[in-house]
Amino acid sequence: MFGPLVGQAATARVRAQVGRRGGAGGAGAAERPRPGAGRIGMIAAGAFVMDPADGFPVGTPYGMPASLSRHSYAHFAAGSVTFTALIAACYVLGRHFGRAGNRGRALTSRVAGTAPLLGNGWAMSGGEAGTLTLAIGVITAMARISATAFRYRRGL
Repeated sequence: MFGPLVGQAATARVRAQVGRRGGAGGAGAAERPRPGAGRIGMIAAGAFVMDPADGFPVGTPYGMPASLSRHSYAHFAAGSVTFTALIAACYVLGRHFGRAGNRGRALTSRVAGTAPLLGNGWAMSGGEAGTLTLAIGVITAMARISATAFRYRRGL
């Protein structure tokens, strides 16, 4: 339950640290950390639950329901806000590392930011195993942000 909220808090913390350590020309000069978007989106996505579909929860018939409720649409919107914040955090890290001359970390940050973008697009389009592709993308981005947080926390 608290795992995603901790992840969003870590994202905000990393973004703030990168901005602080970046100095005048760092990532914080152009992009100010906006931790509220991810947190609010995550809370709203939890408050507005998706309709049962495609075998979830257990016992639900496979396939999508004929129509979606307002709660499902609100869940989609809140999730989109949260994923956009996650994607933006990865791209901010990519820009920071690129300016710092660390091309490898810049590239992996941008790839990690692109993964949930593609996963979310595939899931929203109704693609096969959309939830799985979205999960893989989000885990990739969270892993990249976690690795960055670890490095900054350890002073590496």
